Amino acid sequence: MTTETWLDLRNVEAWQGDRPVLHKLNLQLKLRQSTTVLGPNGAGKSSLVKLIDRSLYPIVRPDAHLRLFGSKTVNLWALRSRLGVVSSDMEQRLHPKTAVEEAVVSNFFGATRLGRDQKPSARQWEQARDLLDQLHLHGIRERCCGELSDGQRRRLLIARALVHQPEVLVLDEPSRALDLQACHQLLAILRRLIQAGTTVVQVTHRVDTIVPEMERVLFLAEGRLVGDGSPREMLRPAELSELFNTPLNVVEAHGFRQVLPG
Repeated sequence: MTTETWLDLRNVEAWQGDRPVLHKLNLQLKLRQSTTVLGPNGAGKSSLVKLIDRSLYPIVRPDAHLRLFGSKTVNLWALRSRLGVVSSDMEQRLHPKTAVEEAVVSNFFGATRLGRDQKPSARQWEQARDLLDQLHLHGIRERCCGELSDGQRRRLLIARALVHQPEVLVLDEPSRALDLQACHQLLAILRRLIQAGTTVVQVTHRVDTIVPEMERVLFLAEGRLVGDGSPREMLRPAELSELFNTPLNVVEAHGFRQVLPG
């Protein structure tokens, strides 16, 4: 198992507009170590995802750095072959009239729909269709993105992110607005990806969506890393009650956990 660090943050501070969203963040994430970043709303979780996909830049300081796969300088096109990101920002960029199959294959070109000079190869079409099959979307591949349910759109975004077969898949609140069936389908997909060797980083406020394959849990609160350990160490009543500032109990079954009022 590789121990390569794919994300290395040292004393990272970031602002959005006139307010700080991340404060002196020190964090290293390794390949093959799937991780959940857990915290309440407003903790800075989405800001962390934006740091990773380079849509948010840290404050430049001599004692700070951000490295992706060992490099301070990032070629975004080259990064696509190693890193896939699923976020609400990407969901909003999908054109409602774009067919599902086109929305997936267009990501070979870093686009959300095909332009006139973008001609996918037969192999790329085949790979896109294979991904739609794997994510149970083959039957709706000719439908438009605007006609999809929340769960279908989430699976579509995962299919898009996987076209380059990235080593790391980062998901920002992947279970947001999903009903129970769609949520359970998503969790099954995440489990299969981790078991197949993809490094998954899930950013969420929901303890019940942390799959048993997760090896590490990070606590984020008010833009600061306030906890780091294994699920067994971190997902306990006292620790979760402090993180969410409310009394909580934890029930565990089959490797999953559910929080109840304390």
